Amino acid sequence: MGSPFPSELTVSAHGQTVAWVFNLRGVRNVWVATGPDFHAHAVTHYTTDDGKDIASLRLTPNGKTVVYVHGDERNDQGQMADPSGSVQPPHQDVYAASVDGGEPRLLGTMDCGYEDCEDIQISPNGRYAVWAGRGKIWIAPVSGAEPARPLTYDRGHDIEPRWSPSGKMIAFDSQRGDHSFIAIYDFGHGHLRFISPDFDRDMLPRWSPNGKQLAFIRIPGARIQPPLIPIHYSTWKIMLANPKTGEARAIWRSGTAPQDSFDLYAEMTSFCFPTSNQIVFASQSDGWKHLYVLSTQGGPARLLTPGAYSINTQFDLHNVFLTPGRHSIVYASNENDIDRSHLWRVSLGGGAPVQLTSGKTIECSPVVTAKGRHIVFLSSSGRRPLMPYLLEAGGQRKELGTALFPKDFPMAQLIEPREIVFHSLDGTILHGHLFVPPGKGRHPAILYLHGGPMRQMLLGFNPQRYYHYFYAADEYLASRGYVVFSVNYRLGTMYGWAFRHPANAGWRGASEYQDVVASGRYLAKLPYVDPHRIGIWGGSYGGYLTAMGLARNSDLFAAGVDLEGMSDRAFTALPNRPAPDRAAAEALAFKNSPDNYISTWRSPVLLIQGDDDRNVPFSQNVDLADRLRAHHIPFQVLVFPNEVHMFLRWRSWIRAFEASAAFFNEHLRPQQ
Repeated sequence: MGSPFPSELTVSAHGQTVAWVFNLRGVRNVWVATGPDFHAHAVTHYTTDDGKDIASLRLTPNGKTVVYVHGDERNDQGQMADPSGSVQPPHQDVYAASVDGGEPRLLGTMDCGYEDCEDIQISPNGRYAVWAGRGKIWIAPVSGAEPARPLTYDRGHDIEPRWSPSGKMIAFDSQRGDHSFIAIYDFGHGHLRFISPDFDRDMLPRWSPNGKQLAFIRIPGARIQPPLIPIHYSTWKIMLANPKTGEARAIWRSGTAPQDSFDLYAEMTSFCFPTSNQIVFASQSDGWKHLYVLSTQGGPARLLTPGAYSINTQFDLHNVFLTPGRHSIVYASNENDIDRSHLWRVSLGGGAPVQLTSGKTIECSPVVTAKGRHIVFLSSSGRRPLMPYLLEAGGQRKELGTALFPKDFPMAQLIEPREIVFHSLDGTILHGHLFVPPGKGRHPAILYLHGGPMRQMLLGFNPQRYYHYFYAADEYLASRGYVVFSVNYRLGTMYGWAFRHPANAGWRGASEYQDVVASGRYLAKLPYVDPHRIGIWGGSYGGYLTAMGLARNSDLFAAGVDLEGMSDRAFTALPNRPAPDRAAAEALAFKNSPDNYISTWRSPVLLIQGDDDRNVPFSQNVDLADRLRAHHIPFQVLVFPNEVHMFLRWRSWIRAFEASAAFFNEHLRPQQ
């Protein structure tokens, strides 16, 4: 975990400048590189592990200025995240900085209000930045010459601002609870223009390249008090509007089968308007997540990426990039390598996708410089952490930012995980990654369960920071002599619709738990594993499954580490609203909770959580600790005041993982 973690890779609309964020031991800074040599250097010079994230990194079209958000969003009580414990009030602000040097200049305050809501958009001429914050759309000159001011005083909660190609209009999503509108702010006019307002929820406005059309997605409005137990799948439409008149019509409608339903994460990444007569979107109608292209005249959509694989649209990974010529798309998928991710290119005009990268590596987040001259992307492997690379002629790659990579990083000592394909208790095919340390005899073992649950662990350092760190921790445990088994249980992504949406899963039946038991039994049967010294650990949803394993199968799992997991699903999984079947839903959710099995829990557990967790209420572990105490179950705790769900400070991760390793050593290796 001593390597710099890159994120937010972006590119200028003109020229050959790329930018990204490096997080080096909790110190975040913006880095840039410009072609043709792409020598990388730091733009900002922050120096402390203070938990202040850098998000929504953007480059002006000429590549001379970066704009970014510094600081984290507010929680439900309106408080800003500040795990550093500073006595000064924290802020979430928008800054601009010259790539040639100089101090960042404050453009304004964001305070976007919920997790991962940061969204800065730069005007086509590069002079202005707009963003959503405190329910309004704000604008400020990138020069910093004037303070930011609100553009909208709309009664809705305004998000998703998008500049028109001319820079004379801004489309945005006005959210209003059970419905939402697409609205347009027209510079020089005193009124907003609403696009075909309806009782539905409209979102994701996208301009045509000539600015004469506006596409957006429409899904049904929220019903009043629908039942909780049945799973609700949402149909959706692609709408095409005249931004001048506000009139819109549906040019494509989804099917009504469950796999046809709307996937927000997929469309946030994929939905675009490449040419004035084509729209690209993602769909899982054939059971796999694929790209499609649609004529603005309507008619059936054409499949661009056929096959039994998925394009990678995991949240916070921007893996679909429209090339500057707007005639092709570069994307990441797991075609022919289901436990990794590689880059492909597909032409919108037709033809089979072309593979750009391959091998025992993982590639994601591609960007393409102006005129399609260079592809820059993030890549990792089983031993090499994630770093930015330039794809050179002949498929060779050049690492960017190498000077920041620690010379003493123990790559040679890391263990290449083995790809394991096995069966769950009901015959479902599962994929896992096995770390086997050197040495003879029977080793203690640990089962790792990812969070989400809509995530996927890969055969290498993960492109998402949370799971990148957990991969590093699994490697560390393996280096300490543990056999580590990282399992992608059902509910995860990239293995098709049916795997992602199994029957009776989650709080409705926890069918994924049988994958946990099957994984533990797989470990127990390995000739080099001591079946009496098997531990279990995970974070978030993986923490919930860890608690389930300890509560239901203490005979199999001798100890566990539960990071920010859920113990009472009736409290965490159900929306806080009336429903005709609420009592039955609460009973069902509690039945599939660790709390329901507290009487059979025997194994010791370490509970870890930050008390400003915005995903899993801290009260879950307050309650669980009291239940464990009442049933005389041994437990330890590690609490981080003011820390959030995905720890913002690097030192919080280090303390959590050090404590986890010490706990496993105590309970799985008591002879040492």
